[in-house]
Amino acid sequence: MTILLTNAWVLTLDDTLSEHNPGWVQIDGSTITGMGSGPPPSIAGAEIIDCGGDIVMPGMVNTHCHMGMSVFRGLAEDVDDRLYRYILPLERKFVTAEMVRIGSTLSAVEMIQGGVTTVADMYYFETEVAEVCDRAGLRAIVGQTLADFDPPDHKTFNQGFALVEDLVDRYRDHPLVTPSIAPHAPYSTGRAVMERIADWSLANPDVPVQMHLAESTLEVEWARKTHGQSTVAVTRDAGLLKPNLIAAHCLQLDDADITMMSEAQICVATNPRSNGKAGRGISPVEKMRNAGLPVGIGSDGAMSGNTLDLFSQFAPVSMFAKLLGGSRKPLPAVEVVRMATIEGARVLSLNLKTGSLEVGKQADLIRINLAAPRLHPIYDPYSLLVFAAMPSDVTHSMVAGRWLMRNRQLETLDPVGAVRDAVQIANSFKAEMRRIDESHDPA
Repeated sequence: MTILLTNAWVLTLDDTLSEHNPGWVQIDGSTITGMGSGPPPSIAGAEIIDCGGDIVMPGMVNTHCHMGMSVFRGLAEDVDDRLYRYILPLERKFVTAEMVRIGSTLSAVEMIQGGVTTVADMYYFETEVAEVCDRAGLRAIVGQTLADFDPPDHKTFNQGFALVEDLVDRYRDHPLVTPSIAPHAPYSTGRAVMERIADWSLANPDVPVQMHLAESTLEVEWARKTHGQSTVAVTRDAGLLKPNLIAAHCLQLDDADITMMSEAQICVATNPRSNGKAGRGISPVEKMRNAGLPVGIGSDGAMSGNTLDLFSQFAPVSMFAKLLGGSRKPLPAVEVVRMATIEGARVLSLNLKTGSLEVGKQADLIRINLAAPRLHPIYDPYSLLVFAAMPSDVTHSMVAGRWLMRNRQLETLDPVGAVRDAVQIANSFKAEMRRIDESHDPA
């Protein structure tokens, strides 16, 4: 059936940032087949949806997430050593395929409600994440994490590679879900394993690589002490600095690192809210973009950044750039929205399919209601999106021509069930945290 979205403020995010106001978008099957200003064409049998002047724009692209970790949201926020006191022990004891499925479902609900239509995820039991994204109807890059700190789904790197192979075998030809290999970070895999991953990647060039890079002083110190180089140089010499690498965070960088990254044509996912909360620093987003690096915006996991929508990331990423530059000029609002849509899609090598509204591309789009008083008056729609809009303003979400949400009602997932299951997991966490506290602080 043909779907016609009419009477809309269409923000295409194409190369010329063209807009249609009032405008219309025609969708046939999974594809955008027409678009323009003024009255729509008359098509017999089409479903016509009057958008009432609302914004219709590309769905947002969350370029870095840990969906299974939503069950850790808000846990021990003010405990300085929460990672070692709570998080790692809880992961070792409770992270199972079922827990990852429950956490990922809760995350998928949140992202659909917040206007995210594409996500890049890396965690454990990643086939569960892939199944959730498939069921939810999200477009996704799903990365099986490999690490050396006793992860819950593999005890050796050989077992980890077997999980990657299984994920790739299952999803290589899926229309929405793209399998990925995800070494956790340079310090948590080591140079030899990074070289093995680089060799594997050469044999599987269509499989993206996701990795945390230059995220912490710990990582930088490891690289200097162990290899006498920056962490970026270690990654380059291991063979992983190449165009299919999606590098998350990228905080601890100097100009030489950025030059290496640019020459290798890698892609970057910045996570401003998560990094700001952790006090880890500010990513040099403007420097990287000026060097030609595509930079998308990621939420990180809910344990770190709490929310998985991108509206919550917009003000921090813009403000951090302005603080670094000492001016209002860096990262204007339109560039932030580009990073959340077409540039984010480029980071994931999905820009030929999604990230902008153009004839021939997949119908991945959202509708944003403009009724809230805090959105008015409107001088610039991009400023509105970056500094005033909220996830609750998103009323409709579509991926590949399929509605995932209509009038704030989810079509593919049960939000009530998702919350109920997550609360049960949280109750188990609370009991274990009490036991940990008693063992750490005996009366």
